[in-house]
Amino acid sequence: MKKLALITLLICTSSIYAQQDEQMSLYMYNPLHFNPAYAGSRDATSLVAIGRFQWINFKGAPMTQWFSAHSPILHKAVGIGGHFVHDQIGDRERTSAYVDVSSGVKLNKKEDRISAGLSFGVDAIGYDFSNVQVNDLSDPYFGQVTSVTKPNIGAGIYYYGNKHFLGISVPRLLEAATISSIDNLPKLLNTRHFFISGGYVFDLNSVFKLKPSTLIKFTPGAPITADVNLSLLMYEKLWTGLMYRYHESMGVNVVYNIKNTFNIGYVYDFPINGLRTYQSGSHELILQYDIRPKKNGLNSPRYF
Repeated sequence: MKKLALITLLICTSSIYAQQDEQMSLYMYNPLHFNPAYAGSRDATSLVAIGRFQWINFKGAPMTQWFSAHSPILHKAVGIGGHFVHDQIGDRERTSAYVDVSSGVKLNKKEDRISAGLSFGVDAIGYDFSNVQVNDLSDPYFGQVTSVTKPNIGAGIYYYGNKHFLGISVPRLLEAATISSIDNLPKLLNTRHFFISGGYVFDLNSVFKLKPSTLIKFTPGAPITADVNLSLLMYEKLWTGLMYRYHESMGVNVVYNIKNTFNIGYVYDFPINGLRTYQSGSHELILQYDIRPKKNGLNSPRYF
């Protein structure tokens, strides 16, 4: 069987509860992917594109692309947006598209706000084993081509200010078996995931700011996983940082800000588990563009 076919098979057929959502090291730049309450929170029409190329030199390794767009309306009382993701792992493919809506209120004179959001969309999941090389032609998955599209909804709460944020969300509230074309074999269950995210910006002096942030992911029946990032901002222009994914990887990131409007960034992370001997790390790229009204062009920078 060609490389990674076993991994693909396990992903497509396992009924064990496990983390299924795509990994993203630059989660702090794309919270809309996992929390619809983030929609409209940046006081701008914000566009984000991220590409991740995982496990370099490992044939059939995951490749993921994200895109999101959102904006505040009705004097910031409502946020609207949408997010898209395409993920390819070996012969398994997943594409998701969701619409996001949020509503929030101002809490104090510091402009702290809290919002609640819902997302509505579909997940299309499938696999194609028509071209794999197998040693056992009686394998029931040999030659199978299966796909299914399922609707789903998500929900979240997001509390934020100019220098802090805290979010709790469930990107997919509905659980359902998604692959069932072969009788008497395990099915893929789209399990419910819970996310907790948070971060704060500390002023070190007039030049440097320090931003710790985290994303905690929990699925019933599976171990809790956590991403931690510590970034240093210099002259309101350049973010440099370190990231750590619990029991999985470590890495470095750099993001450059142009006129508080355009961000371009890169992450390299490398495994610290048993996969480190089979591949040479993962690359992730981001482009973010904020379209701001001219009257708000001199607003203080947004750190989240």
